[in-house]
Amino acid sequence: MEKSKTLSSIRRDIEGHIGEKVILKANGGRRKILVNNGVLESVYPSIFVIRLEADTQRTVTYSYSDVLTKTVQLVFKG
Repeated sequence: MEKSKTLSSIRRDIEGHIGEKVILKANGGRRKILVNNGVLESVYPSIFVIRLEADTQRTVTYSYSDVLTKTVQLVFKG
């Protein structure tokens, strides 16, 4: 059984991976899952920013509550 996480613990976990490559799985709605590769660029108090590898000019932002509710899943490549 997975221990429940709080927003602050999720934020601390993500802060430790700044600059690392990540696989991003996001719920696109209507049973659509979007999968992208990117780099965790920066972390702010309520959001984090990922620069997508497919398009160097595009960044996406998500909140820590998206991770908590499993709307977004992050897999760190290390």
